[in-house]
Amino acid sequence: MKIRDIRAVGLRGATPESGWTYEVGPDDCLHTLIAVTTDEGVTGLGSVFSSDTLVEAALAELRPLCLGESALEPERVTEKLHQTTFWLGRGGSITHTISGIDIALWDILGKVTGQPVGRLLGGRYRTRVQPYASVLMEEPERLAEHLGQLKEQGFRAFKIGWGPFGRRDSKLDEAIVRAARTAVGPDALLMVDAGGSDAFWKPGLKWAIRTAEMLESYDVAWFEEPLGPDDPDSYVALRQATTVPIAAGEVLTRRQSFVPWLTAGALDVVQPDATKVGGLSESRRIGLFAQELGVRLIPHGWNTAIGLAADLQLASALADTTLVEYKTGSAYIDEIVADRWQLDADGMLPIPDTPGLGIELDWDAVARYTGGRRLLDG
Repeated sequence: MKIRDIRAVGLRGATPESGWTYEVGPDDCLHTLIAVTTDEGVTGLGSVFSSDTLVEAALAELRPLCLGESALEPERVTEKLHQTTFWLGRGGSITHTISGIDIALWDILGKVTGQPVGRLLGGRYRTRVQPYASVLMEEPERLAEHLGQLKEQGFRAFKIGWGPFGRRDSKLDEAIVRAARTAVGPDALLMVDAGGSDAFWKPGLKWAIRTAEMLESYDVAWFEEPLGPDDPDSYVALRQATTVPIAAGEVLTRRQSFVPWLTAGALDVVQPDATKVGGLSESRRIGLFAQELGVRLIPHGWNTAIGLAADLQLASALADTTLVEYKTGSAYIDEIVADRWQLDADGMLPIPDTPGLGIELDWDAVARYTGGRRLLDG
């Protein structure tokens, strides 16, 4: 079975707030869907955390390297793409686009073999996983109300991030965390994401140490991106100074970028994004390496229904991946799937056990966010 074509369409019209200093609008494209078609009529779907203009430019270079290749060898094919595009730059749009291709090839392999992708990645350690509701921080009262609504929907784990945290003063930071803990209750998992990869992030190591001390008293499960994304030495120092687990990694791409962070002991939780890092192939290799060093992989997942489906399959295949990120309130996650995501009575998400990624898209819903552009024929 050979790769016949690769197509891409960007999602617009309902792009959620990012929390970035330079905020995006609903019509900005942050996520692009990928379809890999084969000469035998099987199609795989992928997702890329990049705009469609960048993905289309990358595909102009990547498509000729893929056409005619086996559609049943995702890891080999995407490694070929990494190895033969080094001169275009490692990471960035090329690697992001390879991520979508890789996810789509795993989807094809699962469909052809009749197996869920998680089993092909090494085996299914679990059939369901806990999603954590991922929300942007607001003023304490509004945030508490929002979290209360999510708790009523069945979520039992929550992450609050970005917003004013670390950007005004320590009193507001604590007021936000206090309101969140009160809203979700003492037994829920609560994570705090400072958003240190934001443009021109100013707080440094001393701020992070003081803030971690505050977070300890609220039983925070991890402190995410408390520092800039290019400073592993400060992460090491912070981790040594606090008992709160430290998490990061969403902006790193390619497995090689994670090695110095993991070997230096910078992280308790590593967070590659399958739609950026190089796909499921890279995520799996990062997860296995991290596991040997006592670090858990919990995927970053501020993306699409296809990205969430990929994260669910990855979570089934890694022994320590007990959580997935669920971007609440996103049409690109909630509306474009044919069968809506449903939490069970324990606040868990079932991991699809049907072939491939295990989801079908609602193509009419997809068309609403692609301006009518079609990803598939027919």
